[in-house]
Amino acid sequence: MKKIILLLVLLSTYIFSNINIVVSILPEKSFVKAVGGKKVNVSVMVLPGNSPHTYEPKPSQMKEIAKANLYFAIGVEFEKIWLPRFKDLNGKMQIIDLTQGITKLPMQAHEHHGEHTGHKHEEMGYSSLDPHVWTSPANVRIIAKNIYNALAKADPENKEYYRQNLDSFISKINETDRKIRAILAKIPKGSKFMVFHPSWGYFAHEYGLVQLPVEVEGKSPKPRELIALIKEARAEKIKAIFTQPEFSDAAAQTMAKELKISVIKVSPLSKKWSENLLNIARAIAGNK
Repeated sequence: MKKIILLLVLLSTYIFSNINIVVSILPEKSFVKAVGGKKVNVSVMVLPGNSPHTYEPKPSQMKEIAKANLYFAIGVEFEKIWLPRFKDLNGKMQIIDLTQGITKLPMQAHEHHGEHTGHKHEEMGYSSLDPHVWTSPANVRIIAKNIYNALAKADPENKEYYRQNLDSFISKINETDRKIRAILAKIPKGSKFMVFHPSWGYFAHEYGLVQLPVEVEGKSPKPRELIALIKEARAEKIKAIFTQPEFSDAAAQTMAKELKISVIKVSPLSKKWSENLLNIARAIAGNK
């Protein structure tokens, strides 16, 4: 009898034990918790107010790496340097690429018309692939399935639990997609919206929109470039300029004042990914 009780205790401990997971950014935490539920502990590397381009983990976060079972990578810049170091620190930790199966888009750069010739040319060109894959519901579906596959493999005893959570989360993703399409239904395909940092390329691609970046070579535009941007925004009837809390919005504020439109601060790093996308869709459509 004692052996049976001990076996049941050990079995329940195994079934209900949590998997320690580390993710790079907050949206990932939302996705992992949606699929993993109560059976996962999730730590985030890039906390609010920081940029994944230049982030360096704190010593306390390295402790989380040391005890992690899984690391969910999503392709943000700091991972290139730090993932090998994380692996050196914790050789048993598995690194899972959540972007597997996603077609990456080029990182969009600012374009403008030549001052004297009038022909269009690239100021910076497409220098790299856009890491902001989670700004598209279609990509979030793929990410969610990748999370499920990793959890089911790491914890097969709870595979059905993760499957039920995945199905529920996919339904929520689909509902977000339907709402966005309804909001954007009345605006023509190819409609443009202006952003300081080009973080919404996948969102634009999925819904037939075009994002117009304000920054030039990763920097605020010079006065001459700013004048050209204001003219372009006026011609395209831009209704708002999107900026991120992680970047200065001085140039955007100047443009908005001249155009009498709003500056909307929205971060692609917010954990409220669905609310973020719906708010962006409403602003693009001119809905308050």
